[in-house]
Amino acid sequence: MTGTADAGSDRRKPVLVHDPTLRDGHHAVRHALGPDQLRRYAAAADAAGVPVVEVGHGNGLGASSLQAGRARLGDDEMLSVVREALPNSRMAAFMIPGWGTVQDLRRAIAHDVDMVRIGTHCTEGNLAERHLGFLRDAGVEAHGVLLMSHMATPPQLAQECARLVEYGASGVGILDSSGHFLPADVTERVGAIRRAVDVPVMFHGHNNLGMAVANSIAAVEAGASIVDACARGFGAGAGNTQLEVLVPVLERMGFATGIDLYGLLDAADLAGRELMPAPPTIDSVGVVSGLSGVFSGFKNRVLDVSRREGVDPRDVFFELGERQAVAGQEDLIVDVALTLREKARGGRPAREPRPSGQL
Repeated sequence: MTGTADAGSDRRKPVLVHDPTLRDGHHAVRHALGPDQLRRYAAAADAAGVPVVEVGHGNGLGASSLQAGRARLGDDEMLSVVREALPNSRMAAFMIPGWGTVQDLRRAIAHDVDMVRIGTHCTEGNLAERHLGFLRDAGVEAHGVLLMSHMATPPQLAQECARLVEYGASGVGILDSSGHFLPADVTERVGAIRRAVDVPVMFHGHNNLGMAVANSIAAVEAGASIVDACARGFGAGAGNTQLEVLVPVLERMGFATGIDLYGLLDAADLAGRELMPAPPTIDSVGVVSGLSGVFSGFKNRVLDVSRREGVDPRDVFFELGERQAVAGQEDLIVDVALTLREKARGGRPAREPRPSGQL
């Protein structure tokens, strides 16, 4: 890494940085990235030595739909464009069973995808069995990841990850899909998973409570060897772990990422100019999304529906949290907003007031 005194040390522990800027970032721009944007960022990440670049609709392969949002480009075009821009970095894709199918995996393999992550709700790892087995048999590296991981205990997550390994996953991990965790939460969960499996463990953080970098560091210190981060934090809601911050922090701590600092900063600058209207910020709705434990990717949909129905989006998020809504249940946003609107018309508060000082 440029400017790092001990960059040549063989004793530094390696950490694999996985960059889903061109997948998770899609949530922030309603899945509207075009081919030139994909190509230019992928080329910049490749030049910086970013090991893995993930691309696709925000919800993964096969997810472009009215419910999850129509993407500007289809999966085939996105994969083709990015594949050509990555002569050195590995290309990854993401899929949630139900959105994507084995046929979507076959098409991704035809585009020479190097690895695929199969994501399921944190207590439903069994839904990944067929897809992980298919990828294993096809000779494609496959990881199993658990979404909305704050909804399960550390032992439950460890058990689910062990099951994913049995299905064929060569790596496992958790996503803090709503930015709900604090570092101690991450330490406990990653530690439990690490003790339960003998494959690499990953962590993917969101920044709703400003903890994404700290949580990622906690994950690495607890034994995770793969961490996700996006340029400028580009991602759903309040954004993801910020790539160009996390990498130098890891390097300062003595971990080896193999990423060139100046190249990384150049890629981040390009992303800031060309991928997003503005970098993600932790706004009021983002904070409430994190506190309520609701998927960050719901933000735009919640704002749209709340505006239309004349209700407070913060109330919608807290009610979705009470109902334990997860990705794939976007239709529930409308139901919650209509219920809150009717309560308000009936003279009842949309949400019970919280005692002073209590979240």
